[in-house]
Amino acid sequence: MALRLVQVNFKARDDSALGRFWAEALGWGVSSEGPGVTNVEPIGFAWPDPAAVCVDVVTVPDPETVRYRAHLDLATTSAAHHAELVAHLLALGATPADVGQGDVQWTVLADPEGNVFCVLEPREIYHDTGPIATVVVNCADPRAMARFWSEATDWTLHEVNDDHARLRSAKGVGPYLELLRTSGPETVWNRVHLDLMPYPGDDQGAEVARLRALGATDADVGQGEVPWVCLADPEGNEFCVLTPG
Repeated sequence: MALRLVQVNFKARDDSALGRFWAEALGWGVSSEGPGVTNVEPIGFAWPDPAAVCVDVVTVPDPETVRYRAHLDLATTSAAHHAELVAHLLALGATPADVGQGDVQWTVLADPEGNVFCVLEPREIYHDTGPIATVVVNCADPRAMARFWSEATDWTLHEVNDDHARLRSAKGVGPYLELLRTSGPETVWNRVHLDLMPYPGDDQGAEVARLRALGATDADVGQGEVPWVCLADPEGNEFCVLTPG
């Protein structure tokens, strides 16, 4: 039994507009599974596939009340590509963001709805991830979080220390999941959380019970009667377990 990280979910005022931004940012396409939902994924992509963690943008009445601790880091392949991508994102409606990063080699931006993300300088470790280098979750204890997420998913733990942990699909493709230690109160909160999916033939209820045994807790985000299950990891970061597919 195991779960796959299949997408990141953005809460938005306007799913269509924010979905178009992220499709243009990543060079992907858009589709919709219903009103108020925009799906962003590689063109021709057969979802789900570990080669990409997709983006799901959902309109909610008051997204400003949603506060998560996850964000995306985008990959670049050269200094020129980094400069070109930043310029492209600014032209799409992104804005520079100051999260106290100081003088760093990467660029911190906010999307049109204020969600902060980073455009990384070229790093060899991310040369084959696709446009999303890593999904970052801020936390207080990367070692403990690494134990939870490596048991919750079928992703392989590649690196762990007191400051960060890094996991990736066992197939060695797609972006990384990085658990980054932060000290003190959060200064920036995004409206991005993780969505996990069981494998075909696995039981959603059994997976949810297994996660609870690992330390997950039930989360009420006003979801009502829905086919997915909302949980929180041991540090309170909310995520959803979708139906098998």
